[in-house]
Amino acid sequence: MFETSDKKTALQPPPEELIAEKASECARIVPKGFHVFIDALQNRFGDSLQAVLLYGSCLHSYDLKDSVVDLYVVVDDYARAYDKAFLAKLNCYVPPNVFYLELEYQDLTLRSKYGVISINDFEEGTSSWFHSYIWGRFAQPTRLLYACNEQVRARIHTILAHATLTFLRASVPALGRSIVDSETIWTRGLALSYDAELRPEKKNRARQLTHLNMGDYIRLTAYAAPALSMLEALPHDRYNCVASERDCRAALRRWRLRAWQGRVLSLLRLTKAVFTFKDCVDYAAWKIERHTGIKIQVTPRLQRHPLLFGWKVLWQLVRQGVMH
Repeated sequence: MFETSDKKTALQPPPEELIAEKASECARIVPKGFHVFIDALQNRFGDSLQAVLLYGSCLHSYDLKDSVVDLYVVVDDYARAYDKAFLAKLNCYVPPNVFYLELEYQDLTLRSKYGVISINDFEEGTSSWFHSYIWGRFAQPTRLLYACNEQVRARIHTILAHATLTFLRASVPALGRSIVDSETIWTRGLALSYDAELRPEKKNRARQLTHLNMGDYIRLTAYAAPALSMLEALPHDRYNCVASERDCRAALRRWRLRAWQGRVLSLLRLTKAVFTFKDCVDYAAWKIERHTGIKIQVTPRLQRHPLLFGWKVLWQLVRQGVMH
């Protein structure tokens, strides 16, 4: 993974208020059904399991019946987490590995898509990786469903605070010299991070998510601002962005590079998912239809040989602007 050009700054301790806000966010109550996944993950990963985080659309709807729950599984070491060496190598080279988990709970079938990442990669991914894949996700609201001990819990809170700082350091300069509020900052930043991946998202998705979590983003911006040299706090959730024209151009160049890099990484991860994700073709078709309304015809040939015939479908989606 590429690292940020400001790694030294990124690794400074986040403000205590920001860490406390992420800790409060992580501790919010979620329905009991979400915790059913923990036992299955403990059985699979044993003593290597460090933490389990809940993120994504289920945080807004808490829908367990018709959704696939997005989880991240944090392990201590890839070699200890897997009984197959090739899975450990895949996870090391292009983290995370993504798997599918299905459970029965109170006459419901619960489904989860979970990524696996080591705690060291998680820490580096939120503070010093160039691409936004990790810090773009975990700057957003998260729940900590499980931590193996209080030391790991505290470390996760700090990691999530780093994700917020890294997200804002990358996003704020792209606004140029201006007076902005938290809504503008996060809408623009989320849009840039979505554009840095191949994602089946509608163009207004960033604004929708910002509005859903506006209270969180107002507090996160306020607590992070003292650590951001380009953001001067003003009264009433207003900020003076003091980025120069040169800073703005440089930030936009970095986001263009992330967009190029993200497409390469997305293709690698999609290829890898064929080996780790059960029914990955059906899941991808379901997700595209859910997010865009476009139905993908999953043929027997595509089902049997996704690596051979999936590229044509992907290219058609890119040309239609469904994946961007």
